[in-house]
Amino acid sequence: MTPAITHQQTEAIVLKVIDYGESDRIVTFFTADFGKIRGIAKGARRSRKRFANALEPFCFLRIHFSRRNPESLALISGCDVLTHFPAIRGHLEKTLAASYLVDLSDQFTPDEKRNEAAFCLLHAFLTLLEGSSAIEALTRFFEIRLLGISGYDPVLDLCLACKKPIGKEASYCFDAARGGLTCNHCGDGSPDAIPVSLGTIRTLLMGRQMEIALLGRLHLSAQSADESRRLLAHFIRHILGRDLKSLHVLNEIRLLGI
Repeated sequence: MTPAITHQQTEAIVLKVIDYGESDRIVTFFTADFGKIRGIAKGARRSRKRFANALEPFCFLRIHFSRRNPESLALISGCDVLTHFPAIRGHLEKTLAASYLVDLSDQFTPDEKRNEAAFCLLHAFLTLLEGSSAIEALTRFFEIRLLGISGYDPVLDLCLACKKPIGKEASYCFDAARGGLTCNHCGDGSPDAIPVSLGTIRTLLMGRQMEIALLGRLHLSAQSADESRRLLAHFIRHILGRDLKSLHVLNEIRLLGI
């Protein structure tokens, strides 16, 4: 018996859009109720009514869709735009940062597996990015919180070897393969270890623990920005096995000062 088509709706954030055929689009959504799903929007490239300004990366929507089963491609029948994040789209660095956040969420989210915590995290940080100038800090705090939600929380509060809490030394090393810090007495001199100061570690811990709504006020010093960027990029590269192009573009634009 052919499964019945179910009609559903949910809040969603657009992760990725691919043109398909002459007029359609294949869209990957991160949804509140169903996790990450893929759907086809028929006629989306021509329609000025149903999908106007909706199917763009990091747009926050309520989507209406139907499908026969969770494994099938959803048919997107309509979208209600909840917010387009205009302040992000009007600022190049914010746009690139938001693109990186959705790219990272896509990489760490399995298809069809509900993850309300990760969805809420992405929505909360896009909202913060819309109204804050602390782009670098918010990007780092998003990374560390997403790692924790995904089961890859780096150990930053003690030395992995001797188990002594941080605070006795001015600097430590971060070992991506071991997933945490080693103090100067326990480090094995690995060329892959990333040196990191105590101040940067404490800032990352604060960013991991502080109420999300307050994070837009927390800025990074130049040293902490550089160290935390290198540490988290190194760890994420170790987990995913590659660098993300969206992060590379964001870093290049930042270096150029555009």
